Amino acid sequence: MKKITSIIVFCFTSVLFGQTGHLMQGVGAVNMSMGGASTAQPIDINGAMQWNPASISAFDNTMAALDVGIFFAKPELSSTLPAGAMGPGSPATKGTTVDELGASPLPAFGMVWGKAESKHTFGFSVFGVSGFGVDFPEEANTPALGATWDPNNSNAILYPQAMGGFGHVTSNYMLLQIGGTWAYELTEKFSIGVEPTLDYSTLELGPNPLASPDPAKGYPVADKASAMGFGAQFGMFYNSGAGFKAGMSYKTTQNMKDFDFKNTYLDGSAAPNNSFKMDFPAVLSFGLGYSNKAFDLAMDYRMVNYEKTAGFEAKGWTSTASVKGFGWKNMNILSLGVQYKGFEKMPIRLGYTYSSNPIDEDLTFFSVSAPAVVKSAFQLGLGYKMSDKLSLDFVYHHGASGTETKGNLLNPMMVSPSNPYGAIPGSSVSYKMSTDLLMFGVKYTIN
Repeated sequence: MKKITSIIVFCFTSVLFGQTGHLMQGVGAVNMSMGGASTAQPIDINGAMQWNPASISAFDNTMAALDVGIFFAKPELSSTLPAGAMGPGSPATKGTTVDELGASPLPAFGMVWGKAESKHTFGFSVFGVSGFGVDFPEEANTPALGATWDPNNSNAILYPQAMGGFGHVTSNYMLLQIGGTWAYELTEKFSIGVEPTLDYSTLELGPNPLASPDPAKGYPVADKASAMGFGAQFGMFYNSGAGFKAGMSYKTTQNMKDFDFKNTYLDGSAAPNNSFKMDFPAVLSFGLGYSNKAFDLAMDYRMVNYEKTAGFEAKGWTSTASVKGFGWKNMNILSLGVQYKGFEKMPIRLGYTYSSNPIDEDLTFFSVSAPAVVKSAFQLGLGYKMSDKLSLDFVYHHGASGTETKGNLLNPMMVSPSNPYGAIPGSSVSYKMSTDLLMFGVKYTIN
C-alpha cells in the first residue's frame, strides 16, 4: 500500500507543461480530445468538473474516471549577441539549446454521484491543472576555450554566471487542484453549480532570478518550495432538450501562500532566503454545444486573467536586480471539439485549441524558465464501450508554438528611464516548443 501511495503522490506532483500559458488546455482523455471544450458539452465527468460545475447535472449515475498520460515537451532556447558585446573586437554570437527535461506524467481522477430523480448532483476531483518546467544545460562552447571557440554555435544566455550568463537553467512548477462540486437543477433545462477548490503547488528554480544576486557569487539556486491555496468555481448550464446547449463558468483567482525559497550559491555556501507569491489566474469560460444522434459539437472561449494575478502582474527588475514577476498579458483561448457516434461502441473525437501568447516581446527574457508558447494544438481521440458500465478512452495530442517568442537580452545594470528593462542593443533571446501527449482513460459506472 505504501508503494502504491508513493506512485500516486509522484504522478500528481510531477512537472506538467501547460498548453495555454501554464494552464492545461483540458483534463482527461475525453476532454483533451475535444480540444478542452466542455463548458456547454458535458461528455465526460472530468471535463465537466474542470470547466463548468453546473454541467455535472447531466449525469444521472454514480461514476468514476481515471486518466493517465505521458507528456513530451521540446522547448528550444536561442540567443544572439552583437559584435563587440563582450569587449572590443569580440565577434557576434548565436546559438540554440534543446531542453533535456524529458517526459512528464499527467493524471486526472474524478467521481460524480447523480440520480435521475434528484435535483442534486455531487462530484469530487483531483486534477493536475497547471505546470511548467525546463532543463537547459550550461553552454560548454564559450570564449574560455580560446582558439577552439565557435561563436556561431554558442548560446550566450547559458554561459556560466561568471561570464554573464545564467548557466544551467532549470525550473519545475506544478499545481494540484482538489475540488468538491455541487450542481442543482433549478428547472429541467437550467442548472447552477459551485466548486470550492483546494490547491497545492511546488516551484523549483535554478538559478533563482527572484532572489537578489551577490556581486561575486551571482544568483543562487533555490530548493523546491511549496504553497497551499484556495479558490472556487461557479457555473451555469442550459440544455434545451432539443440538441442546443449553453454554459458559462468563472473560476476565481486561486489565492496561494508565498513560496519560501531556501537558496544556495553555486559554490555551496548559503544564500539569503526569499519569498515569492504566485497565484493561479482567474478563468472566465463561455461555451456552446449541440448534439444529435450522430454528433456532439462543442465550442469554448476562455479568458485567463494573468494581468491581475500576483506573480504574473508585476514586471521588470527590483532595485537589487531580482525579477519582480513574469509580466504576462491576458490570454484568449478558443477550443473546438467534435465527437462522431456513428460507429457502435466506438466514438471518434477531434479537437483543436488556439491560444494567444501571454508573453510581451519586451519581457521575453523573464520567461526563459516558463516558455508558454504553444499557439495551436490538435487532438485525435477514440473511445471504446466494453460494457454498459466500463469504457476506455485514448487521445493523441500535438501542439506547436508557430513563430518564436523573441525579444532582447536584458541586463539590470543597463536599466535607465529610456531603457526600463535594461535591453542589450542588437541582442536577442527567443524560444519555441512543440508538445506531444499520449493519454488513456477508464470510466466506470457504479450504478
